[in-house]
Amino acid sequence: MVFRRLSPVFLYCLCLWAGGALSAIPVPTKKPPPPGIKPLSPMPESKAGYSENAVGALGLNTVPSARMNQSGTITFGLGHLDPYYNGFLGFQIAEPLFISLRQTAESLKFSDFNNRLYPGLDMKLRLLSETRARPEIAIGMQSATGHRRTAGEYIALSKRYHDFDFTAGLGWGRFASAGHLGNPLKNLNSHFGNDRSLDGESPNKPSDWFTGDEIGLFAGVEYFTPLDGLSLKFDYGADTYAAETAATGFNAPARWSAGLSYHLTQWLNIGAAMQGTDKFMTRLTLKTHPGKWPHRAGEKKNAVPLRAFRTDLALPVQMQQSAAREGLMLSNITRDTHTASAQLELAPHVSAPRQIGRAMVHMANHAGPAVEEIEIRPTMHGLQGPRVKLLRRDFEQALTRHQGSPQEIWQNAVFDAAPVNPNRSESDTPRVDLSARPQILHASLQDEFSLTEEDRGFLHRTSLILDARTPELAGLLTAGLSWRANLADNLDELILIRPRPDNPIRGDVDLYTQNTTALERSFFSLNYSLSPSFHTSFTGGYLEEMLAGFGGEMLYRPFGKRYAWGLEGWKVYKRDPLTDQSAGLTDYDAFTGHLNLWYDLPLWDTTLETKVGRFLGRDFGGSLGLLKRFDNGATLAAFLTLTDQSDPEILGGSTNAYHGIRLTLPFGHDNYTHKWADVTFKAAPLGRDTGQILDKPLPLYEATESFSKQHLAQFWGEILE
Repeated sequence: MVFRRLSPVFLYCLCLWAGGALSAIPVPTKKPPPPGIKPLSPMPESKAGYSENAVGALGLNTVPSARMNQSGTITFGLGHLDPYYNGFLGFQIAEPLFISLRQTAESLKFSDFNNRLYPGLDMKLRLLSETRARPEIAIGMQSATGHRRTAGEYIALSKRYHDFDFTAGLGWGRFASAGHLGNPLKNLNSHFGNDRSLDGESPNKPSDWFTGDEIGLFAGVEYFTPLDGLSLKFDYGADTYAAETAATGFNAPARWSAGLSYHLTQWLNIGAAMQGTDKFMTRLTLKTHPGKWPHRAGEKKNAVPLRAFRTDLALPVQMQQSAAREGLMLSNITRDTHTASAQLELAPHVSAPRQIGRAMVHMANHAGPAVEEIEIRPTMHGLQGPRVKLLRRDFEQALTRHQGSPQEIWQNAVFDAAPVNPNRSESDTPRVDLSARPQILHASLQDEFSLTEEDRGFLHRTSLILDARTPELAGLLTAGLSWRANLADNLDELILIRPRPDNPIRGDVDLYTQNTTALERSFFSLNYSLSPSFHTSFTGGYLEEMLAGFGGEMLYRPFGKRYAWGLEGWKVYKRDPLTDQSAGLTDYDAFTGHLNLWYDLPLWDTTLETKVGRFLGRDFGGSLGLLKRFDNGATLAAFLTLTDQSDPEILGGSTNAYHGIRLTLPFGHDNYTHKWADVTFKAAPLGRDTGQILDKPLPLYEATESFSKQHLAQFWGEILE
């Protein structure tokens, strides 16, 4: 029982610290990607850089600035300024967008840390980048959703001049209690002039943002000293601690502060400051970057060498058999005078260009001396991607004479997204030999925790999921089976935080953790591509830990375009956690469906996802998410969902917002871990019922990611590996 109560946050911080400690190791460099694809920029060489304020946002001592971290940076830290201790976990999800989960404890000493907690979701969005003539401008919210006590909004401007970085801004809510000026937004709409409570048990809501009769002004400067890593900070704010003074007679400090920040390394920073003459601020921050994670997705194999001299051709069946021995699943092999083509079944967790390159070398070694062009059509889970036509001579130049590069191969490559011509004669080779292909196995260590629980610190759950997928039967049907082992949790406290609803969706998650092991999924999925741009799927069975049912989706994802859209609909039945393997069903059923839109943001190197429709709790609403993929296979995602129903809060209020952040780190190239394994950290409220979506066994957008031009371009440097 003691182990089951251990916090997974400790494991998360350990991984975060380890990743940060490795930041001195440069990101493995690859040859530049093709034009239009932005490479991952390295961390700065100097230790000196911008640092966080007391609550975890980049800024001075007590006020925020407009500055941003490098895209993808993850921040963990602790800060103290009487009467609060702050714990924060921040994610630079995209270049202009920062999101932080914060837990603020009101206490006079650290031993009372859990006596009174004020959770919050903080955000900052950069509106304009700094130029020679204009400052960097950002808009931010502290406790955008969360407790009123720490809530406030601001607009910050920052401008660098040599070693000085100046910041000034306007504040609302907590940043406006000094009341320097009237709220200028009242001139746009009288709503913004409404009275705003700076305390109370109801959570901060969108209707509270930028409201209040008056606003505050804040400003400050940071000086970067000649000593590398050391900077001095001075700021003046508009926070008068009005709520604390009214509630407990707190002795509010002066509104100015002076302090310093020191980067011991690129990943470790400490800060200290005097708030007036009687309060002292301290802060410790750890940083890391998923792009520096030392492991990679998939298995590293030595590439098969390209023969220096062209040999006689082999029969298609012989080519397929020899490819299978090299771990390549080739089928439908055809040849004419100058062109050879084949269908390549992609393995997950390995980049498509690496597999296409190996297939290209194999076919070049067996296609005979006359063939000059080789076509590869990638497939996965019964879905088809575009044909990739490559010149044999480009590979010979690069691999045998060392006179070529992936960029030159890209320039001569042809991507054909036309459907397969049904009149084209097929080869005498069968589809993938199922006996030669092993099942697809995957192990995932999942850590879920919530930092948004008032008066309870956080909830957490740690699980190990083992998943197996069979080869596609007839190229169409995929079968999946997986189990979950519950390793640790403290969800017995869930009932103390919020009452269990009559028909819970996720509100009874604590009951599912009572079994040491349980069936996670058992399903069949029928997938078919009408064209390389239009894909369909129908799935039925035990779809996830809490739901069984059936449904399907369709996806239109044109090759070479940055957008995609899809429709999905599911009839689901709630699984009974009190039955063996949770295989029984309850009386609750629902229909859920959504319109999904995706767009790859080229400047941010991030994918935007929107979702509108009916959720599992029969509530209607929408969701907005961002997803960032790194070259080593790591992913970082964040989402915010708003619906027309609400969940109760422990202090009597309610919220119709559901938000979360997910980080997945792969394990590979390691003798002590499975070649297809990962660890996933998800920070989101546990036991919520509104804004919940089905955890689909085989999402079409993810299944077709290897076919996209963005994926091919991002990993094209691996085509010769």
